[in-house]
Amino acid sequence: MTQRLRVLLVDDQPLIRSGFAMMLSVEEDLEVVGEAANGREAIEMAATHRPDVIVMDVQMPVMDGIAATREIVERELGRVLILTTFDRDDYLFDALQAGASGFLLKNAQAEQLVDALRAVGHGHALLAPEVTKRVIAQMSAGPAGPDESGRHAELLAHLTGRELDVLRLVGAGKSNQEIAADLVIGAATVKTHVSSIFAKLQVRDRVGAVILAHEAGIV
Repeated sequence: MTQRLRVLLVDDQPLIRSGFAMMLSVEEDLEVVGEAANGREAIEMAATHRPDVIVMDVQMPVMDGIAATREIVERELGRVLILTTFDRDDYLFDALQAGASGFLLKNAQAEQLVDALRAVGHGHALLAPEVTKRVIAQMSAGPAGPDESGRHAELLAHLTGRELDVLRLVGAGKSNQEIAADLVIGAATVKTHVSSIFAKLQVRDRVGAVILAHEAGIV
């Protein structure tokens, strides 16, 4: 049996937490190990329960979700999936800067949340499609400085031709399944290429790869 991903739910509204908990209870590979009403509780519960994924709201009393995410990531207490009602760029970029591995809006479909939890729990980054486009637009707004350009060129030189093809499509915001279809290769092969790209580019996740691809001007 596949080991279940341990999930901590963080939201200041009890009805939302209980709704998510009920929704996730039917998933055999997901287990809700705790609920917190604010960022400070989230940190304490993450330290106690060591969840694989923390589903984090942004606007909460005592401590907001961005500050909590920053401390959780620094202390390596779990990976954070931001889930918020507010479709605001400042929340998005603050969350990514704090080290969040995913960002979804609360109007997402239930299956999107479940898929996001699995992706983040297994070490991948995930952004809602509309969010990916804004990250790309923001990060490609200005060219990289000369020092960064040189470093990017040095890192990119380690990639194979096929890995460069995959990176361009990752930079365009495409999923592994879409990349597999575009390049006519298997999804497992894409996953292998993506993991190799992360290692060679020295980035933590998909968000870092998107940023580097745009700063390097290869997209």
